[in-house]
Amino acid sequence: MPESDKVIELAKRRGIFWPSYEIYGGVAGLYDVGPVGTKIKNKIVALWRKIFVEQNSEFVVEIETPLITPSKVLEASGHVENFTDPIVECTKCHKIYRADHLVEDMLKVNVEGLRPSELTALISEKGLKCPACGGDFGEVRSFNLLFATNIGPYTGSTGYLRPETAQGMFTAFKRVYETSRQKLPLGIAQVGRVGRNEISPRQGLVRMREFTIMEVEFFIDPEDKEVPWLTRYLEDSFPVLFKEAKERGENPSVVKVKEMVEERLVVNPWMAFWMASASRFVQSIGINRDNFYFEEKLPHERAHYSSQTFDQIVQVMGEKVEISGHAYRGDYDLSRHSRYSNEDLTVFKKYDKPRTIKRKTIVIKRDRFKDNPDVQKEVMSIIANKSPEAIEKMLGTTEIGGKKLSEYIEVMEREEKEHGIKIYPHVVEPSFGVERCLYLSLLSAYREKKDRVVLALPKELAPYQVAVFPLLDKEEMRNKALEIYNLLKGSFEVLFDDSGSIGKRYARVDEIGVPYAITVDPQTFDDGTVTVRDRDTWNQVRVKIDDLMVMMNKLFSGQDFTMISGEAKK
Repeated sequence: MPESDKVIELAKRRGIFWPSYEIYGGVAGLYDVGPVGTKIKNKIVALWRKIFVEQNSEFVVEIETPLITPSKVLEASGHVENFTDPIVECTKCHKIYRADHLVEDMLKVNVEGLRPSELTALISEKGLKCPACGGDFGEVRSFNLLFATNIGPYTGSTGYLRPETAQGMFTAFKRVYETSRQKLPLGIAQVGRVGRNEISPRQGLVRMREFTIMEVEFFIDPEDKEVPWLTRYLEDSFPVLFKEAKERGENPSVVKVKEMVEERLVVNPWMAFWMASASRFVQSIGINRDNFYFEEKLPHERAHYSSQTFDQIVQVMGEKVEISGHAYRGDYDLSRHSRYSNEDLTVFKKYDKPRTIKRKTIVIKRDRFKDNPDVQKEVMSIIANKSPEAIEKMLGTTEIGGKKLSEYIEVMEREEKEHGIKIYPHVVEPSFGVERCLYLSLLSAYREKKDRVVLALPKELAPYQVAVFPLLDKEEMRNKALEIYNLLKGSFEVLFDDSGSIGKRYARVDEIGVPYAITVDPQTFDDGTVTVRDRDTWNQVRVKIDDLMVMMNKLFSGQDFTMISGEAKK
């Protein structure tokens, strides 16, 4: 059994996640997150909020927008046209496959970015057959991944389940800008459910049809390269595979944030800022720095809106999974939504000092039209929607009724004071899938020790911080354990368990990642002590009940269990 399959079985057994609608056979790409999984998932979201929102509260705010999105919004964003994956159908058994995944699995080559026609040619050239029946494949075609719905009864307005949370943030940008600081940079963060009608969901929580996204749309002035907040990350380093090295077939190399900015390896310093934030976040959920890297996408691999993209890739238990994406979206989104909605989504960039500029203006010699309104109409028609510069070139060449255009129009240059300019902010986008974070955190935490499984989750992610057990099924022992449970639960997340043998109870809490277990035994009634057991080492130490609260606070403040053990023995 592959290592990852063991984690999936553990997840089902211990209430972390399992396929949805199991009693009806399940639906591919849909998963329930169980009681234990929900606790871990919520803590992952809390850690993301801490690093991406709370630590940047001077320029990042969080909002919530609807799951249902009007068609016009996704037409403007390009999703209706471009949010597609290639599919291919077997002409014999009519099974449908995602074409790029099929080719990659069968030929072991990377075909990301190839057009449907190129995939069709490759399938034909290599003679690929249907894995299910051996039949021939038809032509590869594009399949739109949007879930369509109606807004309103019967055939109301067409809408879609959002495939990302981003568009709600773009359409709300001006409102947030005006009610916040009216300054750039401005980050808008959101955590929310999304839907993608995946062709062939696979790898459990990795490719789902409904899942949760954590995103920031970060709006910046592209000309402002000063990022004072970057100082907190300048010395951070992590592995990156830049596109030039990727094309040469090289491996990722560790690079400092400072180098990425100074050597202009990123199109804007804010890209490095959010990649560094992602690096710290991923490590905080238990993924070692040696097990992830950022990979720059080649031009043909990037989304239609991006001028630079890095995928953050995690490699663990033989799996290679994208955990986050970092895209420089430029002004694509705001300019498109402005054009489609006819709303002004620019911001006014005020200069430090007014600038004197020379501007050409059109002067119409209206006295020439007093007795000839038809000529006036013809002149106005010729110059309609043309710039002063274009009209100036026409003055000496274009004739109306035998006279040069210059007889009727003059282009003059004037000096004006300009106090600022309207701009479309550019956007940097870091985006995470929550369920992928949960899955990869579990893979990274999975340990086998002797004949048992230990889920060595970071303490910040553990579903419960401490478990309390009575050693034996005796009323006085159970009551004392409940007394300790009530003592701790005001300050910690505590699990009480009195069913089964003590060995089975230790095994259960090890499998869901509870860091510490406290056991009440006969000695407790002699000297007022209990046993405290460490999940990762299985070491135990006796501690006075009166000292338990102090000890737990030390452990969850970062003190090592071995040091606590030493103190307890004195």
